[in-house]
Amino acid sequence: MRHVYWIGGGSGAGKSTIARRLADRQGWRLYSTDDVMGDHARRTTPDEAPLLHEFMAMDMDERWVDRSPQTMLSTFHWFRGEGFGLIVEDLLRMPRETCVVVEGFRLLPHLVQPLLTEPGHAVWLLPTPRFRQAAFTGRATRGAGFTERTSDPERANRNIAARDHLFTERLREETARLQLPAITVDLPMSEDELAERVGAIFRL
Repeated sequence: MRHVYWIGGGSGAGKSTIARRLADRQGWRLYSTDDVMGDHARRTTPDEAPLLHEFMAMDMDERWVDRSPQTMLSTFHWFRGEGFGLIVEDLLRMPRETCVVVEGFRLLPHLVQPLLTEPGHAVWLLPTPRFRQAAFTGRATRGAGFTERTSDPERANRNIAARDHLFTERLREETARLQLPAITVDLPMSEDELAERVGAIFRL
């Protein structure tokens, strides 16, 4: 998969923005793992992805309000790598003449590493809590978030923020252990600066 570049990381780190910029600038194909989650869920069975199907059977409070952030982290299907093989299947179906930049939090370092046949083809963006908060505040439209469909949106949002922080720290430990490139994304880092740092890792 020499034509594939990977941008993983925590939520709110700028993965989609940077991947889109690179795809536009380099003439690459863009593959967002968020965009195919629904398709991938339909392509799995409960035996293949038990955590995913347990999650699908939960109501909104069971998903986001009633459980601790630690439990949410340990049982969240995409954080456990369920469905990652479907990402690989999709990529293998694409023409190899054009490079592909793949982005999303589903790109777990230990799953991507065996696919890296070239140096400098993967990076993980690790947002600080204040950067993530600023990013989501900038995107928010009051009343439009999915947590508004829970009985306690504020608690749901706190749980998700805590879970995502734990996930980012897990990525930080894993990238360090596997000696994979990672960038801590913090204020006041600009989009241009982040794009430049990712481009340097990709040797563009």
